Parts: sequence; structure tokens; C-alpha cells
Amino acid sequence: MIEAILIFLGLAVLFGILLGYASIRFKVEGNPMADQIDKVLPQTQCGQCGYPGCRPYADALANGEAEVNLCIPGGTEVMIEISEITGLEPKAMDEAASEPKPKETAIIDEDLCIGCVLCIKECPVDAILGATKMMHTVIQQECTGCEKCVPVCPVDCIDMIPVEVTTKNWKWPEPNADKEKGK
Repeated sequence: MIEAILIFLGLAVLFGILLGYASIRFKVEGNPMADQIDKVLPQTQCGQCGYPGCRPYADALANGEAEVNLCIPGGTEVMIEISEITGLEPKAMDEAASEPKPKETAIIDEDLCIGCVLCIKECPVDAILGATKMMHTVIQQECTGCEKCVPVCPVDCIDMIPVEVTTKNWKWPEPNADKEKGK
């Protein structure tokens, strides 16, 4: 009888140690649904959804704190993928978001720039370079065209211009839905 109690006591201690080790070793970090949503988002970090970047928006979606139709750069395709992941009902995109808009980038008129650094503070992707009381410039490859820098400029020296289409950035247009139906 005592032998059986000692065996069960030894097994309980062994399993307790194994469970303690497993809880430390195999701990899940973060929300896997948020990771899946974050992979779908376009990673422009533009803040047009009302969140400071794609990851905070993905976290809010995973927690049920945000709507699925807030990602303007991702459009309807991303909204549908998000609704499939979260199980939330798809919603119509905002009218301003559904209108196709050519990709734009910010340009700073360096002759007018006074170096106030307001645009640098506002840029969510750090695409603007400069220093206090020195001229600023935009790294064109990094600019997402979110337009957040334009309203904060006190001397109105930032303009949004369409990105020039070249063979390096040209994309094949989507097929016309009317042609697919045989019209």
C-alpha cells in the first residue's frame, strides 16, 4: 500500500515538473489571429484606418474592437480576407475608399521649407528627412502617399504628385467585369 502511494506521489511530482517546463517552453506569444490578419494587411503604416499602423489595427480586429472595412489602401479584397479570418460580416467600403486613386507621393518644395519638423513628426513611415531649421526632403521609395504631412505644413510647401509609371512599377490592369460576362 505504501509503495503505491509513493509511486503515485513520484508520478505527480514528475508530471508537475513536466507541466511547469512545458508552460515556460511552449508559451504562445501574442494572438495568432492578429498575426494572420497582419499578414493580409498591406503594411503601408499610413494610419488611414485610425490606428498608428497595421499591427495595432490587426490587434483591434482580433479583439473585436474594430470594423473590417477601415483599411483604405487594402480595399475590398483585404476587407473580404479580414472578414473570412475574423468571422465578422463584410461591410461596404467607405465611398472615398472605393474610388480608384492613382498612387501619389509627397514632394517638398525645398525653397519654401522652413524646417519646422512638423511633417517629420506626422509621417508614419519616416519617409521625410531633415533637421530643425533646415530644409526637408522626401524619400520617394518610402512614401506611402497617406497625405498626413500636407495639412500640418505651415508654409504649404508639400504637394502630392502621382507616381510616374515606369516599367519597374507598372502593374497589369484588372480584367473588366463586363468583358468577363460576354458583353
